[in-house]
Amino acid sequence: MSVRSGEGAAGSVRTVEWRDGTVVLIDQRWLPLEERYVHCRTWEEVAEAIRTMVVRGAPALGVTAAMGMALAAKNALVTCGDDARSFRAALQAASKGLFETRPTAYNLPWALREMERIWSKPDLTPSEVVAAMERRALAIYEEDLACCRAIGEHGAALIQAERPVILTHCNAGALATAGYGTALGVIRAVHARNPQLHVLADETRPLLQGARLTAWELMRDGISVELITDNMAGHFMRQGLVTHVVVGADRITANGDVANKIGTYTVSVLAREHRIPFYVAAPFSTIDLSLPDGSFIPIEERDPAEVTGFGEVRWAPPGVRVRNPAFDVTPAANVTAIITERGVAFPPYEESLRRLEAR
Repeated sequence: MSVRSGEGAAGSVRTVEWRDGTVVLIDQRWLPLEERYVHCRTWEEVAEAIRTMVVRGAPALGVTAAMGMALAAKNALVTCGDDARSFRAALQAASKGLFETRPTAYNLPWALREMERIWSKPDLTPSEVVAAMERRALAIYEEDLACCRAIGEHGAALIQAERPVILTHCNAGALATAGYGTALGVIRAVHARNPQLHVLADETRPLLQGARLTAWELMRDGISVELITDNMAGHFMRQGLVTHVVVGADRITANGDVANKIGTYTVSVLAREHRIPFYVAAPFSTIDLSLPDGSFIPIEERDPAEVTGFGEVRWAPPGVRVRNPAFDVTPAANVTAIITERGVAFPPYEESLRRLEAR
């Protein structure tokens, strides 16, 4: 896995690309101070990039995993040749390895299943599998871009305030998707209609995705944004300075419970207390209708070092015990609507999500 600096066109965010048989990722760990790009040439390098947060955000993880499987097929063809059994065994190992990187984000296993539908077909030769998997990975990339724009348009129709102030948590923007974003896709679509839009971006501890990524994206787009710490959200809501909350999601269950970056649940409670609409923006590939509710969602517990400091700076006493869940679950009762590319789902979600599925 190699790293290069300063790639990408000015004014654009290229989260993930397939370039000449290589998966190219913007290294989000260095943003906003420096733009570096990681070049992955094996599925193992893709898995490491996912695990270490080079790339993050459920839709982006789905796209990246699909490209990682395309890489796995390409490399397996070299090592296994026309031996179909060993070729498919190599792809099974790659799929398992990629699946284990981030357990909460549902787009990742969804993309792996999409790729498995190809490599598990017994009538395809290894060479045909390689070509088909590359095509499907690129199609997933294009579908994600189209989904985000559709989500933006559906969501913008819900934001009717003359001077909207949207609070968002974490980063559900271009950096969390193939491009454009889910929650930030809604914000971008609203801004295109109403330049008076203003955004309050939660800092999003412990990895500061709101401070480092969301603020960076919105400033690049010329969208009015102010950064606040996570524990300021209630203060501004009580003052009447927030008109809407829009967040992304990593997994949504059949009843409308939503797993998203840790701290989202707290924001939802505050929004409900202050009667502020709380919208969740996500592609349908984030919705896991096999799970009845949020209690079944696996919650990733990450490295304690993310809480005891940041980068090279440490502020907690050595040896202190740490809890570091990466996500929490917002109950459906706190969610005003779920915005997807297929349309907007309103309560009761058991019915509305099934109707959207049928589309």
